[in-house]
Parts: sequence; C-alpha cells; structure tokens
Amino acid sequence: MKKKIFTFISLLILTGVLISSCNKNNAEEQQNKQETKNQNMLHKMELAKDTRISLNIPPKMAQHQLANMRNHLKAVKSILEYLSNNEYEKASEVASSKLGLTKEMKMMCSAFGNQDFEKIGINFHKSADKMSEIFKTKDKNKSLSALVTTLNYCINCHKTFKQ
Repeated sequence: MKKKIFTFISLLILTGVLISSCNKNNAEEQQNKQETKNQNMLHKMELAKDTRISLNIPPKMAQHQLANMRNHLKAVKSILEYLSNNEYEKASEVASSKLGLTKEMKMMCSAFGNQDFEKIGINFHKSADKMSEIFKTKDKNKSLSALVTTLNYCINCHKTFKQ
C-alpha cells in the first residue's frame, strides 16, 4: 500500500514538474516569438525611414557595383593583414592596385550620373593612393590613420546613397 501511495505521489510530482516545464517552454517560446516580431517591426521601421539617395541603377549595374564594393572590402582585409605583419610594401601594392584611382574606377564613379556620388568615389580612390604612399613610410600609426580616412569615405557614401 505504501508503495502504491509513494508511486502515486511520485507520479503527481512528476506530472507537476512536466506541466511546469511545458509552461516554461511555452512562455519562452512566446517570448522568443515576441522578440522576433519586435525585431521585424524595428527592421521595417528602419527601412521605412531610409532617407538615403537612390542611385536608380539597373539591376545588372547594381550587381557589378556590389561586386566592386565587396572587392574593396577584401582589399581592406588584405591591407589589415599585411599591416599587422609589418608588410608595408604589400599593403601599399594592394591599396594602389585594388583601391587606387584608375581610369576604370574614375569612369565607374562617373557612370552613375550623380555628381555627389562621383565626388565621394573619386575622393575615396584618391585617398587610397595617398594611403599607399603612407604605407611606404612603415609608420604604423600614420598607416592606420590613413586607412581610417579612406574608410570614412566608404561610411559617408553608404550613409548618403543606396542602389
């Protein structure tokens, strides 16, 4: 008899624990759903108040520009790796060849038909050429400062324009 009572009480306790656990899981699930809903709403609000200037470029041109920006980002990563290893000549070469103002980059910056965009783009590429020269001095602080200057053009452009 005692064994049956003990088993019955144990089952009641176990049932209570399971119910409590299920309620806790449901509460956590509801909280997660609410957080996701809030994040989605915030994202939509951010998109709704995007006041950047649209360049109104065709999809093919937008993809080409996106590929260029990704290549710029890869170049910056390479530059940082070279600088961290005190390989200033290699960093200088990447800055000049991948980010500097070439005829192709100058034409690309002007292809969007927006003078402000063109100006920021040209200044970005010119700053990369200056950065390349600064790297040759092998002064880490000046090199990092030059990189910050160049990256500020990226930030300003992305803050101002959208595809």
